[in-house]
Amino acid sequence: MTPPAEDGRRDGGGTREPRADGPLLAALRAVPLLPVLRSADPDAALEQIGVLRAAGLPVIELTTSIPHWQAALRATADRWPELLVGVGTVTTPHQADQAVQSGARFLVSPWPSPDVRPVAAAAGVDFLEGGFTPAEVAAAAGRGIAKLFPAHVGGPAYLRSLLAVLPGARIIPTGGIRPADAADYLRAGAVAVGVGSALAGEADLPARIAAMRAVAAEVQRPVDGTAR
Repeated sequence: MTPPAEDGRRDGGGTREPRADGPLLAALRAVPLLPVLRSADPDAALEQIGVLRAAGLPVIELTTSIPHWQAALRATADRWPELLVGVGTVTTPHQADQAVQSGARFLVSPWPSPDVRPVAAAAGVDFLEGGFTPAEVAAAAGRGIAKLFPAHVGGPAYLRSLLAVLPGARIIPTGGIRPADAADYLRAGAVAVGVGSALAGEADLPARIAAMRAVAAEVQRPVDGTAR
């Protein structure tokens, strides 16, 4: 059940697998926090993104639940082109097309969304497909980075059990995770952790990020010549 190596090949569904040295995976390894924003409006989203960027977070996910999320995405791409900003809660080809046209660098779904795969592949953007059951997560991990959702239901122990039968899988747990609990998921084997909008309101966000980077360095340290 080991997922294929991330060498940029495409599977039968047309999905491009993220390269091991690609910008998204590299950025997530460096700072293993993925803020998932469900802001009230584009202005609120931009304010939160500004806070997160200033704190050193290079990857941010906007969701289609934000009213006029396309405008927020375009404004972010114009203002901060260095950020890797993607769109989550993408479940239809129409949403995927809109996201790509608005500048999304990656797409995320909460559950298996086969109709989104060819859109992501044609646009050359990474697709982090969601799943919860072992079969769903294994299938998503076989195509690239998998999103485990809702992660809080099983907690770090469930993620650890999944990785026991999916060694080498790149999994990002998301859903119901508090910033204070993110390190536990990294120690369980997550490549990064999705955390909600509350992250932007952290009293000492740079300290939280520094702590997460330290945990990531710890768990990614080579063991017997290999790294996770």
